[in-house]
Amino acid sequence: MKREGGLRSGGVAPYNLHRMEITSVVAAAYGGPEVLSVVESSLNDPGPDQVLIEVRAAGTNPVDYKLYSGAYGDDPSNLPIALGFEAAGIVTEVSGELEGPSGRIAVGDEVIVYSASGAYASGLLSPASSVLAKPSTMSFEEASGLMLTGVTAIHALRATKSTAGDTLLVHGAAGGVGLMAVQIAVADGVRVIGTASESQQERLRSLGVEPVVYGDGLIERIRALAPTGVTAAIDLVGTDEAVDVSVALVANRERIATIVSSARSSSNGVQALGGGPGADAGVEIRSAARLELIRRVEEGSLRVFIAATYPLIEAAAAHRQLAAGHAHGKIILIP
Repeated sequence: MKREGGLRSGGVAPYNLHRMEITSVVAAAYGGPEVLSVVESSLNDPGPDQVLIEVRAAGTNPVDYKLYSGAYGDDPSNLPIALGFEAAGIVTEVSGELEGPSGRIAVGDEVIVYSASGAYASGLLSPASSVLAKPSTMSFEEASGLMLTGVTAIHALRATKSTAGDTLLVHGAAGGVGLMAVQIAVADGVRVIGTASESQQERLRSLGVEPVVYGDGLIERIRALAPTGVTAAIDLVGTDEAVDVSVALVANRERIATIVSSARSSSNGVQALGGGPGADAGVEIRSAARLELIRRVEEGSLRVFIAATYPLIEAAAAHRQLAAGHAHGKIILIP
């Protein structure tokens, strides 16, 4: 990854923080955001193939609260649950000469960590394979929210074979994954029709999307926009409407994908993506997508929209907003 001098993308002085004392957020029980606890601990020096990072921002995602809500089970032996899969920060220690996906990693580098374990923290030990160069044009807050929604969006676009010349329908175009998917698709020459509330339509238009309001009459509104048809569809909301409209409009059901699988989607032959039972995890696609996302940011065709930031110790409040489902952009925690 070696950009001369390591990954550094800004003039940040090297750090040397042995036995880093950190603050982190864990779920101490199963339930709602009230089960989140702030704990103090220390990180050891990095072992072989490990990098120690001072976290400047951590991205939140719906999967984070689902882990402790009981949606994926409530085995008490898994408690406490360290939360957070993505972060951005500064390398403070490296165990020897290490290469990450972007090249050599050096102390002082500004980096993105994905996939991380326990990213809701002021410090993080990560394998080198999860440490990537942060684009210099991004703030730490933006960088911490790039990866999880971004790799999910690329996976969905690849699964539906959406390429230049296609007309793609995106349900939930103004959500976290939706905003990533529509930017990438438009940049690649795809015509994008996106469902969203009235309040989000101007933003979508600014990104090159043709927005439509969801609800009664959706099929007719889309047919009016695309009388020659829709060639692919991505469901990011998991509603019966999204499945039914997609199936009615897309001739080839192999070109319909959902990240919120349901009995309705599976019975209609819709591809399920992600970590659910029977879903395509897309491990290789998502891993490779990390460098693609960085390239697109550096080229200026992709940006991260920040809906809100919270101090790390207010993670419970951040999760209440996240769980409400109305955040049009990323919710970020700041240690």
